[in-house]
Amino acid sequence: MPQTKPTTHVVQPPLKGQALNLALATAASVVGFWAWNVVATLSTHYAKAMELSAGTMGILVAMPIFVGSLGRVVIGPMTDRFGGRALFTLVLVASIPPVLLVALGGTLNSFVLVLVAGFLLGVAGTVFAVGIPFVSAWYPPARRGFATGVFGAGMVGTALAAFLNPRLVKWIGYAPTHFLLAGVLAVMAVVVWCFMKNAPDWRPSQEPVLPEMLDAAKLAVTWKMCFLYAVVFGGFVSFATYLPTYLRDVYAFDPSAAGARTAGFAVAAVIARPIGGVLADKIGAKPVVLLSLAGVAVLGWLVALQPAADVQSGPVFLALAASLGLGTGGVFAWVGALSPAGKVGSVSGIVSAAGGLGGYFPPLIMGWTYNPDATHYKYAIGLSLLVATALIALVVTLAFVRTTARQPAARSQ
Repeated sequence: MPQTKPTTHVVQPPLKGQALNLALATAASVVGFWAWNVVATLSTHYAKAMELSAGTMGILVAMPIFVGSLGRVVIGPMTDRFGGRALFTLVLVASIPPVLLVALGGTLNSFVLVLVAGFLLGVAGTVFAVGIPFVSAWYPPARRGFATGVFGAGMVGTALAAFLNPRLVKWIGYAPTHFLLAGVLAVMAVVVWCFMKNAPDWRPSQEPVLPEMLDAAKLAVTWKMCFLYAVVFGGFVSFATYLPTYLRDVYAFDPSAAGARTAGFAVAAVIARPIGGVLADKIGAKPVVLLSLAGVAVLGWLVALQPAADVQSGPVFLALAASLGLGTGGVFAWVGALSPAGKVGSVSGIVSAAGGLGGYFPPLIMGWTYNPDATHYKYAIGLSLLVATALIALVVTLAFVRTTARQPAARSQ
């Protein structure tokens, strides 16, 4: 009798250039996040030089977040249409004039000019909506959690901005700091254009941008992921942008000390993000997101209790950052797995916009609810709202988001 050959599982080899293009996309994201946070990380400088109240400072810090978030809705489908190489280059080049305008506004101590520059600087924040569809096209569905998690580590640009910007202002001056950043953006744009390539299997979408966005908006997965990402990524953006102001008001840290601690917060989130993506590939995204939201709720409550500086507050803030990072990796692993072919850019654009908008309102609320006369718990209202939102998201995920990432990913291979 003829023997039946055993069925073997064929593992698809990595595409040539896969790692290089993931590294380039991540590096471009780092630089984009650095530029996006240039105003927020110098908030103490502006507050002192322009004599800004907490509420006014909140508006200034939140402006790039708002515009960058809305811009992602358009940039995502444009990436499906024109490819990541072109869009990465466009975003990096378009970020240079706003950075220079921030330099001019700050030199003149003009709140209006810095606010307008912050509005235009929102373009740098759209870099995230370029990278998700770009790296997703380079990796099979079963590894997209890993790929989007590594790319999401580009959030370390936030840490870079928080750590370097106050020190660079002290070492070389306010305007030269911004000139240096503009130069880095230009160099990164050239590197991307010369060395980055779109995935071999990528094909440009022929659909007009607006109908493509509307089609993505009709998908149930889009709105489920929008809500979750608004909580986890919005929470990260809120803390990363407002933390220097918070640490000054609550713990009386100077700009350099506050920047170093904000950088540590961002690094913890960055490390946790790819871990969240890999765990989502292994066990499904839902358990990862549930763990993240539970951690945010508990740790947000501990932050509201205003623990003593560093010895108590340091571990709490780092754990909170890790919880938020874990959640961002888990949610976008879900997005990459559940989005229909050819619509990853459109869906990720809308979802990442929701995440950015989730980070827009908390700094405003923190500024408006800040109680400078209180001996303790000066930000109690804002932090209590964070805890409540995380608990609501936890219940919604547990009760209503039933689809796992693993099953759709397997069907799409």
